[in-house]
Amino acid sequence: MSPIPGTFYRKPSPDAAPYVEVGSIVEADTTVCLVEVMKTFNEIKAGVAGKVTKVCAENEAFVNPGDVLFIVE
Repeated sequence: MSPIPGTFYRKPSPDAAPYVEVGSIVEADTTVCLVEVMKTFNEIKAGVAGKVTKVCAENEAFVNPGDVLFIVE
């Protein structure tokens, strides 16, 4: 879930690969995306260990606190 409101980014830069894809294995401390708030880019960690089964937010979409960004099983 998004901890803050802002713009959701799946990758660290426009020409880079996404942090995670469906099928990626993550640990609780794995960075899964960025949320930009007032020109500050905040790394968002998975918070749980498991396999990413769905990306729920669109790249560059505005997200609110509590919005589901990924589903990890």
